[in-house]
Amino acid sequence: MATAETTLTTGKQSIFRSSAAQKLLAFAALIVIFVVFSILSPFFRTPENVVNILLATAVNGVLALGVTFIITTAGIDLSVGTVMTLSAVMTGLAISIYGLPVPVGILVGVLTGSTAGLINGLVISRMRVPPFIATLGMMMIARGLALVLSTIETGTVKPIYFSDTPVFRQITMGSVLSPLLSPIAPGFNVPNAVLILFIAALIAAFILAKTVLGRYTVAMGSNEEATRLSGVNVANWKTAVYALGGTFSGLAGVMIASRLNSAQPALGVGYELEAIAAVVIGGTSLSGGQGTVLGTIIGAFIISTLTNGLRIMNVPQEWQFVVTGLIVILAVYLDILRRRRS
Repeated sequence: MATAETTLTTGKQSIFRSSAAQKLLAFAALIVIFVVFSILSPFFRTPENVVNILLATAVNGVLALGVTFIITTAGIDLSVGTVMTLSAVMTGLAISIYGLPVPVGILVGVLTGSTAGLINGLVISRMRVPPFIATLGMMMIARGLALVLSTIETGTVKPIYFSDTPVFRQITMGSVLSPLLSPIAPGFNVPNAVLILFIAALIAAFILAKTVLGRYTVAMGSNEEATRLSGVNVANWKTAVYALGGTFSGLAGVMIASRLNSAQPALGVGYELEAIAAVVIGGTSLSGGQGTVLGTIIGAFIISTLTNGLRIMNVPQEWQFVVTGLIVILAVYLDILRRRRS
């Protein structure tokens, strides 16, 4: 009978054996995409456009970090986009409508995401509802609540603006790194949103690699039944994983509200697909048992860089979706080939 230690060790070996090649391939693809678009359009490599790519990656990257843990358990979360929107709306209500301090409003937004993730986890682990159905239901619930809550003051669905709290926008659009970068790269201002993304990625990498939650995340994805028979309370740990995913969605909600300087209640649909795509492209296996935070960040940059380049080349948006879809299919196929060989 397999033990938890055996399962954890096997999961770790699988990560180092097959994930490294996928990350190298993804990074090489990112470099190729950047070089090709730089050749096709001189505007693509300008500092202003590079900042646009970084900003576009920040929110999707934070969302994808949470999805990385969930897919590593062989689960899925379709609700991250609308939970992000609900978190943004709750942040807007707390700060702009009820006049709470900005730090409290941020906490409200993050906790909204955590609560949604916790509910997802309980429905999946305790009620035995398949993750696809449970998170699809949460996606619809969060979208509906965002629309309903945004009508509290006006009676109509409309954005909630942060006009009276300019400091809130500086959370993502300010740049604490500018004084450090100005001597070596004048005019290249890295927004705080990018800094938040990398700090979140470091935290996620630490959790996945160095904590009990991270080890059990890999173990549950590798062999959930063996992990359960080894005495691990799979239901509790799986709930914790979904709550963690929701926390990242809540953080993304605060970030997008700060970036837009408003909470847009109709926003969010489609973000979950980009987050899942970033995770898969980065090398996290849809079959579970293998997760990589670095790969997820690379995958998020691939999607945003590709989308940005196609827009500069005036490629219609519908064809952008086609290209992204083909890349996701290719990434999944490569994962299947790797697993056949292992």
